[in-house]
Amino acid sequence: MTHWGRFEHASLVGFGTIEGTTVYVHEGDMFGKPKKTGKTLKLAEVRLLMPCVPTKMIALWNNFRALAKKIEMPEPPEPLYLLKGNNSFLGPNEVIRRPKAYAGKVVYEGELGIVIGKKATNVSEADAARHIFGYTCINDVTAVELISKDKTFAQWVRAKSFDTFGVFGPVIATGLDPKKLTVKTVLNGDERQNYPISDMIFQPAKLVSLLSDDMTLMPGDVICCGTSLGVGTMKEPKNDISVTIEGIGTLSNVFQ
Repeated sequence: MTHWGRFEHASLVGFGTIEGTTVYVHEGDMFGKPKKTGKTLKLAEVRLLMPCVPTKMIALWNNFRALAKKIEMPEPPEPLYLLKGNNSFLGPNEVIRRPKAYAGKVVYEGELGIVIGKKATNVSEADAARHIFGYTCINDVTAVELISKDKTFAQWVRAKSFDTFGVFGPVIATGLDPKKLTVKTVLNGDERQNYPISDMIFQPAKLVSLLSDDMTLMPGDVICCGTSLGVGTMKEPKNDISVTIEGIGTLSNVFQ
């Protein structure tokens, strides 16, 4: 297992692998043939950024059996998804901000994120794993009351694309078996979500294959796999919110 991350140090942005408290600085392309520079930094000396810069973030809806059962929704025959605006992307330890244009409920959604490592167009399910670079933690923040505000048009993209609403990190982990992973979300010290990825309707390889039939997936693109039971509201004046996936780490942020 390897942890890849992006960081800022001395006003410069770099990337590398993280082992314990040490960052091994690399050069080149994280998704190409990165090379070690021989330089190391202490993790405490850098500011971790979002671990890649996607061309797009795809977010799944109704992709867990337990949640589908609870909300009495049929399991979809194909992935249901939306795109989150690139302006929404946010890294670890950053502030999720309430939009000035919205005063309603803002909810967290802890999720697994797939990070694409190789350009994918019309790839088969059998071949899809070669196009997955690794996995990350997601907080798919949503201004939930906007979705159905207008009865003539469901506002999914607006509800999920405010600045700071597309949170992911802290790293991209490679060499993981996603079916063995569990997503845990903690709000102000209280565990709110704890669910297995094995309950996902469309598992990662299937997702990448089907989505690549619709659009070309580029290196660094992120697929938010959808959430399960335990979604809830973050309230003012301040909330500490974290999403933990063993093997990847903990994505921590503050909402205010």
